[in-house]
This record gives sequence, structure tokens and C-alpha cells, in this order.
Amino acid sequence: MHTTHYTDTLILPAPDTRAESALAPPPGKGTVAELQYARLAGNDYTWTSDDLIFDVHCQRKDIPETDRAAERERFFSKGQPCLRTSPLAKTYGWALHFDSHGRIALLPMGSQRVAELEADPGVTVRHAMKSSR
Repeated sequence: MHTTHYTDTLILPAPDTRAESALAPPPGKGTVAELQYARLAGNDYTWTSDDLIFDVHCQRKDIPETDRAAERERFFSKGQPCLRTSPLAKTYGWALHFDSHGRIALLPMGSQRVAELEADPGVTVRHAMKSSR
């Protein structure tokens, strides 16, 4: 079984992001960014990466609750892209902090909290994947 979990890690916005500040994705289209944002905004340290990615997958594919246990096993039987590929960090200017239990907080780029975490020697700092090569 594969996982996308990070612990004690800060994912910073992609080096090539065009965002100058953190922005909410536009609502109403059901995009990955919109669905991830809806779950993470205001719900610090509630979601793990695997739970978030899988829940968004299920919503986008209209997978009913009754089928989710089997679908989760199938879904994670192969590797899945981690949140370094999330449009929140690549496009919309958000940083993602994973605590020691792998739970996520959504943080705006340039915030005091992001600076504190970047300076913390116990936190691994990584950037989101670039949008271009």
C-alpha cells in the first residue's frame, strides 16, 4: 500500500508560482484546487494527505460511501502524486504544513507562521513542484 504522507514538513509554494499572495481558488467548478481548499481552509490539522487526496478523488468520481473502502485499497495500491503537486501550492500561493502526525495546515505564503516553520530545524522544508520544466 502506497502513501502520500509527510510528517514535520513544510511545502512552500512552487518557485515558479505567479501568485503574489495566497488566493482562494475560484468556486463553482469542482476543481482539485477548489475541493482541497474547501477541506483545508479553517480546518487546520484535521486532514492527512492520504485522506484529503482520496476524499477529493471520490467526490470528483462520484464514488458512494458504501464503495469507498474497496476503492481506497485499489486507489493506494499504486503510487499517487503527493501534495507537492497540489494546485494550492503550485498556483494559488499556499504553503502546507504537516505536523508530527501527518495532519495538514494551510498557510498563506509570506506569513509569519511560514517564516517560523522555515526557521525551525525540526521541520523539513520542500517546495511544491514547478509548473514548467
